[in-house]
Order: sequence, then structure tokens, then C-alpha cells
Amino acid sequence: MTGTAAAVENSPIRRLADWSAARLRDLAAEYETPLYVIDIERVRENAARLREAFPDAAIDYAVKANARRPVLEAIAEAGFGAECASAGEVVRACEAGFSDVRYTAVNPPSRDLDRVVELADDYDITITIGALDTLDRLEERGWSGSLYVRVNPDIGVGHHTKVRTGTDPKFGIPAGRAVAAVAEADERGFTVEGIHAHAGSGILDSEDLAAHRALVERLSELAGEIADAGIVIDAVSIGGGFGVPYRDSEAPLDLDALARATREAFSADARLGIEPGRYCVADAGVLLTTVNTMKPTPETTVVGVDAGMTVLARPALYDAFHEIRSLAADSGGRETVEATIAGPVCESSDVLGRDRALPAPERGDLFAIGNAGAYGYEMANTYNSRPRPAVVALDGADAERCVRRETIADLGRYER
Repeated sequence: MTGTAAAVENSPIRRLADWSAARLRDLAAEYETPLYVIDIERVRENAARLREAFPDAAIDYAVKANARRPVLEAIAEAGFGAECASAGEVVRACEAGFSDVRYTAVNPPSRDLDRVVELADDYDITITIGALDTLDRLEERGWSGSLYVRVNPDIGVGHHTKVRTGTDPKFGIPAGRAVAAVAEADERGFTVEGIHAHAGSGILDSEDLAAHRALVERLSELAGEIADAGIVIDAVSIGGGFGVPYRDSEAPLDLDALARATREAFSADARLGIEPGRYCVADAGVLLTTVNTMKPTPETTVVGVDAGMTVLARPALYDAFHEIRSLAADSGGRETVEATIAGPVCESSDVLGRDRALPAPERGDLFAIGNAGAYGYEMANTYNSRPRPAVVALDGADAERCVRRETIADLGRYER
């Protein structure tokens, strides 16, 4: 590494302690806080590890994990395709240089379909449908290109019930109707390239791996049934959801074991596809925030910081855990206290961490929040009329602001 992190190059996981405290302090001093920092070198390492584990698979990056331009460009250069959840993500993927873009339409708004169909005139775009009436809507727009059919396998996995998409009826066509759906799309003149499913997010332990294997086996069976119906498909995409450990006590995902299990369970006469997002970017990012308030209470010491649920939504949304580290230069000499790290938003859910053992915080201290590269800035919002933070991209010794900090004036620019 180049002073940003002390981790061994291309190790399975970068822990928060592996980031250089001195470098992060310098970035906070230059760009202020709250501040997202994303390390592009680490993104490349994660992409390379995925390609090594899945050498023959079609790998499409799930853009929703992190759509910052330097991230997209690095992953496109690695030869991955892009899996997009909205027309906006499709536009960003095309502009970043992806040669293969797939739009996974979940209840697609009309404006999304209009824009994607328009873009398909100039870019190689495939559309994944999750409902048959999307075929009607595409035909109305004069489009009959390449499709994937999203299947609901009734197999779910994930770190929270809100991300277990494989059992949620919102996502995909029920597996029992999938062959008929593929046949109808084929009869109506669409080119069905493949089928797709996604069990959920956060595959990490043996229980998750068992569900993953079941998903791969189910999709392989469906591919065989589709072939028996006389329809040839080229690909079977098993989605992503490859997890990363958010706690220091958790072991990293054994990616090679996951790849072996996937190949053992995959029996389709088609190319395997995967769609990782979090795995590429989570440990490549940190969030920096500054202590602004100290409040001892009978229950805990409340440490108020300038980042909250509008900057990092995952703790409030999923009760997600993120490691928090004091970057104070003298933190090693301070006593340890139990602290609750709270943001400035007027909600009791605006807590980034509870009961954390930290060096006794002081006003002005800098904290780093780990594994913030996935679903961090992407979920940032302006609730309470709070401007969104800046983002700095690191590439070796170079640092460049890739997203400027919003201002209060920005919040009203579309109002009349």
C-alpha cells in the first residue's frame, strides 16, 4: 500500500485498523468532515480476487453498491459488466465505459424504461424482467432486444430480513412459472439470453452457503427445464450477495470455498454469471466524522458527531454494525469508556454505534467508520435539510475529490 493502509496487498479483508490514521487525519484536515474516502487500489484488488476465484464466469458489478465514477471506471477496466437497478445507474455505467450493461428492472417506472430503451440504440444493454407485463411495456416502446428473466426461487439469505430478496414476492417471477415466462418472451420475439435470481445480501457463513448452493441448484434445474422446452439460453446468473465481515471478530468470506461450492452445484449447460457489489467496494471505503458534543448520562456517554443517518443510513435502516475507531493521535494513552456514537438528526434511530469501547473521546476528535464503501454514500440523503458529504477517491499516493460537499443553497436549487 502507499500509506493509506498497512494491510497485506490483496488480503481477503481490510480491517479498519489497517488504514493509516495519519493519512486519514490529513484528508479530514484538507476536505473536512463528514467525508467518505474510497481507495481505488483496494477496489482493483477485490475485483482481481473475484476474477481469480471465478475465472470462467460472467461477472457483472452491482452498481447500486457504489456508483462513484472512479469506482465504476476501475471495475470497467477490470473487464466486468455492470448490473444496474435504475436508468440512472445505466447512464452512469455507460458513461464510465462498461461495454456490457444489464438493467434489472424491478417495477420499472415509465421514465426508466423510456431512458433505457433510448440508450439501447447506442450501447449494448440487456434488460432483466421480473414481471411478464414488462414485455407489454417494452413492446409499446418498440423494443424487442435481449432479455434475462428474473426468477423468484423462494430461497432467501442475508444479514437482515430487508435484504433477503429471494423469498420476497416483489422480486422475480415465481420459479414454477419461469419456464412459461421464458417461452412467452421467446414467442413474442424477444431474445432470452438467460435467467437470473438473487437470494439476498451478506453470504458469509456455512448456513448462508447452504442457501446459496440451493439457489444455484434450483436455477440449474430451471435451465434444464427451459432447454427441454426447446429454448436455448446462454447464461444463468446466480446474483451476488457475497458478504464481508463488519465486525473484527468475524472471519472473512472464504471466496475460494464459495466458488468451489458454486461450481459443484452448477449443472446448467450455460455460462455461469455472478453479480457482486458489496464485495468489490465495502472494505475499500471509510467514513470520517468529527466529535462535536460530549454528554455523560447515567446510561452511557453520548458522543455527538457530525455524521448521522443521513450520511450513513445502514445502522438506522438495518441495525447494521460498523466498526468505529478513534483517530486521535494520543488515543493510545487515554482510558477506555463505553460510548454511544450519535448523529445530529432529530430521530432516536440516528445512532452509528452503541456501547462501543473507545478511548475517552474529546470534542474535535476524528473517528473513522469502517466498511463504508458499500451502500454508504449511495444511501446518503438530505433529511432534516442536511447537505450530503463529500467523497475523496484515493489512487496510490494521489487523492482527488470526486464528489463535492453539498451546501444548504444546493438543497433549494430546484424549488421555485
